[in-house]
Amino acid sequence: MTDDAADVRRVLNGDVDAYAALVDRYYDQCARYAVRMLGNRDDAEDALQATFLRAYRALGRYQERDKFSAWLYRILVNQCRSLAARRSQRERVFVREEAVLLNATDEHQVAWPGEDEEFVQRVLSDLDPLLREAFVLKY
Repeated sequence: MTDDAADVRRVLNGDVDAYAALVDRYYDQCARYAVRMLGNRDDAEDALQATFLRAYRALGRYQERDKFSAWLYRILVNQCRSLAARRSQRERVFVREEAVLLNATDEHQVAWPGEDEEFVQRVLSDLDPLLREAFVLKY
């Protein structure tokens, strides 16, 4: 039995602290996926909260033969899709990450921090949601 399966059994037997272990184990990787799919931390946090709440409520339907991370990711993907559909009219804001200036011979070749990331996020936001999802899952 995997750690995940053992934790799921503990939760189903009333040990809510075991669910905290599952959340801790998967939070960061789910957060990275949600930010890349949704384009900003606020929406990603909303998707994460909904994902972990739905997963908790549906834990009784989880099958041990399935990989827990895949089961959780399916819930997360669906949450991201739903949230993106609900806010499709709202302007997408790119989450700036720390970036460094590229070496350049003149000031016109300098890429300011976040510039490349903004371009990538704009391109991603123009993609069909299924293509964006495939790209984000791959890279």
